[in-house]
Amino acid sequence: MLHEKKDRVKFMQENIVEIKHVNKSFPGVKALNDVSFKLRSGEVLALLGENGAGKSTLMKILSGVYPKDNGTITVFGKDIDEMTPKKARELGIAIIHQELNMCGHLSVAENIFLGREIVKKGILSDHEMKQEAGSILKKLNIDLDPDTIVGDLSVSKQQMVEIAKALSANARILIMDEPTSALTSKEIHELFAIIRQLKNDGCGIVYISHRLEELQYIVDRVTILRDGQYITSMDFKSTTLSEIIANMVGREIKEKFPRVECRRGKRILEVRNLNAGKLVRNINFELYAGEIVGIAGLMGAGRTETTRAIFGVDKKSSGYIKLDGKKIIINKPADAKKAGIVLAPEDRKKDGLCTKLSVRENIALPNLDIICNGTGVVNKKKEAVMVDKVVKELKVKLADPEADAGSLSGGNQQKVVVGKWLARNSRVVIFDEPTRGIDVAAKVEIYNLMNDLKNKGVGVLFVSSEMPEILGISDRILVMCDGRITGELEIGEATQDIILEYATKFDRKVEAAVSQ
Repeated sequence: MLHEKKDRVKFMQENIVEIKHVNKSFPGVKALNDVSFKLRSGEVLALLGENGAGKSTLMKILSGVYPKDNGTITVFGKDIDEMTPKKARELGIAIIHQELNMCGHLSVAENIFLGREIVKKGILSDHEMKQEAGSILKKLNIDLDPDTIVGDLSVSKQQMVEIAKALSANARILIMDEPTSALTSKEIHELFAIIRQLKNDGCGIVYISHRLEELQYIVDRVTILRDGQYITSMDFKSTTLSEIIANMVGREIKEKFPRVECRRGKRILEVRNLNAGKLVRNINFELYAGEIVGIAGLMGAGRTETTRAIFGVDKKSSGYIKLDGKKIIINKPADAKKAGIVLAPEDRKKDGLCTKLSVRENIALPNLDIICNGTGVVNKKKEAVMVDKVVKELKVKLADPEADAGSLSGGNQQKVVVGKWLARNSRVVIFDEPTRGIDVAAKVEIYNLMNDLKNKGVGVLFVSSEMPEILGISDRILVMCDGRITGELEIGEATQDIILEYATKFDRKVEAAVSQ
């Protein structure tokens, strides 16, 4: 045991990646300015910073996606003049992106060996690939059949297939970008167990996350970037979250969840006996002017599906909606928008943005009825004022509003998704996971935006998987389980335990039925 401990200390002292004085510029913006970085064998290093700090750019340089402008990269003691994706793979560098790159129609084994299939005498050796895939999954304690179609798996299981794929290619440097953003607590626990195992095997892991509270369970060291520059590195155990946040944003954030007290106004929205698909079952609730109502629940509880049914994305099978006391018919999003109900969706790339269009076009697109003149021609002056207001109010980091929305960091993309609705005088604003994948300072900006809407008498409805956020921002909380509202709480009576009790009602019902 003592011998194993000495070996572990030894390989944790070994720098397997050293990046020195690296610079990277894109048209109109300097993404990295004289950045240095080290990763040791057998450690989990948290790479932290605000959205647009340069974290993804640095990792894309390490994995060969972007060429560096200058500086040096050393991997396992070798100086790498020109890093390419092929060379990165050969060196054992693998990156698991926030948006997983899986072929949903292929099996687990086929995804693991995609691009480097085992071929014998010109024929694919399916049996050997399944065998080897099964062996890797077993080593990681992942209970998956190699024949399972990946598209049928949960996001967490797909993520584990990505890890297995990386390890099958002998990856010794693993980059994980927001790996827990779409996972439940149980799935996060399973992922952390795998990370600890990889760490014990000597793998060096770069862990990018905005969920700072989870770092305590797996992280050894922290490196912080700000505005494209290296700020500091520190042992995680010798620092505090307050220090980390101050280094990330360049100032102390005194209030993570700014709360605004304001008098609740009249009832704006009524949802009655709403049913849609399998996960929206007899939903009933009210929303009042000047209040923020949070919707809590576990993954698959029906929260997103409820917001989609209200906004007209998904077809309702029964029920009705009232706005300011009058029944309204919403068959499509255009009906909701016209009535004064808007939705910032959960999946920003799929449902919230046209990534190939500019930031200006994304902000203008849902507001053409406001910025066009009588003949349908866009009033450029109105458009410019609208875009400028969104960019300034939400502090969107970009060189030019004409830049493609897809070129922005994840957090800045999210700000554009939220910001494009601000120009409308909407009565009800629905946010689905508005702070997923964005940094702590940007989260506060989103909360302040929600508070501004509340002060203006707008009804705010928001879905979140982060319990501290639900408890920190909501005036009232609806809890969902198995497609139903199972609890409603005023903020003064709400606790994590009570919310979890309502959120697991269906699970406990099933357990009781099985035990009988």
